Amino acid sequence: MNFPDIADEAAEREQQLIEVALANRPKPQMAYTGECHWCEEPISKGHYCDASCREDHEKFIRAQSQRGVA
Repeated sequence: MNFPDIADEAAEREQQLIEVALANRPKPQMAYTGECHWCEEPISKGHYCDASCREDHEKFIRAQSQRGVA
């Protein structure tokens, strides 16, 4: 890499790091099942029946990860 300006080189390296991080990120594990992932109510689309269930499930997952159980 030959860049006339060190700022250009830094920007290019930063972009490379971003691309590598995006390529190696974990893929989402949830799939549409027809039921809310939290309360198991029937739904026609998405993963949760409403925002409250989504927030409760996210809080539960966060708590589990803090405990080292998940």
